[in-house]
Amino acid sequence: MIPRYARPEMTAIWSPETKFRIWYEIEAHACDALANLGVIPRENAKAVWKARDVEFDVARIDEIEAVTKHDVIAFLTHLAEIIGNDEARFVHQGMTSSDVLDTTLNVQLVRAADILLADMDALLAALKRRAQETKMDVRIGRSHGIHAEPVTMGLTFARFYAEMDRGRARLQLARAEIATGAISGAVGTFANIDPAVEAHVCRELGLSPEPISTQVIPRDRHAMFFATLGVIASSIENIATEIRHMQRTEVLEAEEFFSKGQKGSSAMPHKRNPVLTENLTGLARLVRSGVVPALENVTLWHERDISHSSVERGIGPDATIHLDFALARLTGVIDKLVVYPENMMNNLNQFRGLVHSQRVLLALTQKGVSREDAYRLVQRNAMKVWEKGADFMTELKGDAEVTAALTEAEIEEKFDLAYHTKHVDTIFTRVFGD
Repeated sequence: MIPRYARPEMTAIWSPETKFRIWYEIEAHACDALANLGVIPRENAKAVWKARDVEFDVARIDEIEAVTKHDVIAFLTHLAEIIGNDEARFVHQGMTSSDVLDTTLNVQLVRAADILLADMDALLAALKRRAQETKMDVRIGRSHGIHAEPVTMGLTFARFYAEMDRGRARLQLARAEIATGAISGAVGTFANIDPAVEAHVCRELGLSPEPISTQVIPRDRHAMFFATLGVIASSIENIATEIRHMQRTEVLEAEEFFSKGQKGSSAMPHKRNPVLTENLTGLARLVRSGVVPALENVTLWHERDISHSSVERGIGPDATIHLDFALARLTGVIDKLVVYPENMMNNLNQFRGLVHSQRVLLALTQKGVSREDAYRLVQRNAMKVWEKGADFMTELKGDAEVTAALTEAEIEEKFDLAYHTKHVDTIFTRVFGD
């Protein structure tokens, strides 16, 4: 993560200050639960809360860790310095470091998911608005990058809305999947701590107790979470790539908003480049780069090892921060995207009616012409458009084999653009509801 691609709210989740604050809350809530069970004196549990409004000294914790070579012990030592050694003697009672580390990580991922869900809501709202605005703006659909048949710009936006809506549903599931905590002690058997402590801590932190942990929370949960982020990132790239194509000079059906004073090239003053969507393509790659390591983290030795730890210290902040930035950037791109309906129509008409070839093919078969012969008749006239720049309708009207089956009026009727948009409302209802 670098500041260039980070937003403050998401970055704050991964700060040392936030991490240590969560560690503290876990320890304090655990002490409350232990006091409720009569395991430790109530006064000691209350004493831990004396640090409630204290700013933990990150530099001091780092200084202690340089000696102890253990981050949780360094924090506990610093906590004891704040509340007193005697008051702190029951802190971390029956717990192991992973109880603190894993539960904290999941709290952070849940908070990150909440920000990402809000980001997706904003993006979905922008996509829906632009879909409605361009609902019947006809453009050429393409397959293999080649003109196919007419669609509308509204359908393009609606398609992206539906994809992102599925991504949001997946993220909601991933949030639920990751929202567990474990305060189960060494190897997860609760030998030195009552399960009621785990239940209390999880309840206070908005988590569910992990049904069965070892010394760590199972990493298949995290694999699903990061895989979901990767899928959302791919959807971002899918949208970005379409916009990049639309902004190509030869296409220019839409382009990123070019603000006053913006420069496109240090060498060529005329340039207006799709820099935001190109950036989104790169950010998507960064988010996806965390998916395979998360999958590999599922396999740990016996009840635990720490091969997953260094990975998660990197991919946790990086994937969520980059995706947060990417979603916000894409929302801005969609919100201000400049659409050119006239260029869309010019592109559609570039090959002089060729996009209606399927309608003519089907009409011939309905008149009794075999499909093989109908395809041959339509294709031979279509090739004149490709190769000589001919007008498709004119060529069809001049083909005796075609006119033997279709009248000129019937041929002309097959070139009606409205035919291709007659079910747009149906599709919109499927995507957006009534």
